Amino acid sequence: MFDFLDSGQYDVLGAFWVTVQLTLYSAAGSLIWGTALAGMRVSPVPLLRAFGTAYVNLVRNTPLTVLIIACSLGLSQTLGIELGGDTFKETGFRLAVLGLTAYTGTFVCEAIRSGINTVPVGQAEAARALGLSFFQVLTLIVLPQAFRAVVAPLTNVLIALTKNTTVAATIGVAEAALLMKEMLENEADALFAVFGVFALGFVLLTLPTGLLLGWVAKRVAVKR
Repeated sequence: MFDFLDSGQYDVLGAFWVTVQLTLYSAAGSLIWGTALAGMRVSPVPLLRAFGTAYVNLVRNTPLTVLIIACSLGLSQTLGIELGGDTFKETGFRLAVLGLTAYTGTFVCEAIRSGINTVPVGQAEAARALGLSFFQVLTLIVLPQAFRAVVAPLTNVLIALTKNTTVAATIGVAEAALLMKEMLENEADALFAVFGVFALGFVLLTLPTGLLLGWVAKRVAVKR
């Protein structure tokens, strides 16, 4: 039943390694971009608040497939923006990371904003009374506590991101979903085995992540 794994025709581990890379790069970008968006949404500057709110509501409610294809067709093929990629494979990978970051950053933003709301207002007011600027209050007082409060929600976002990387197959990124499609076409007599292999692969990626970060969430939780 699993003879196709021994044939050497399919690089399953390589495909999942691309999935891991997509997840790690997109997670890092999403955390940075999402934190910036959260800062905008609680900013005292009306223009920044308006931009943050509009961006989150627009991008979060746009299908990820549409965003990924827009990055490929709009940026690469129409505007010629290749993000420094020398080959089609590199360009597709980087555009997929960009699309995943733009999309996932909105969910990170809302998770962090919920964490900001758990910080007592009195702490921010006391910091402002001491002469700290809004940026100093946010980075030194509020965000460190907010991050500790939202490890569990951010874990859910990371797990969802891992599974969302399969959408990158729509622009030809050679990750797990694209290989699974090829295998389903070539191994019609082993459909359930192919599904089982890739389902197990994603379980092995997401389950340890959830367990580890769940433990971290309990360790760093702010007790009020």
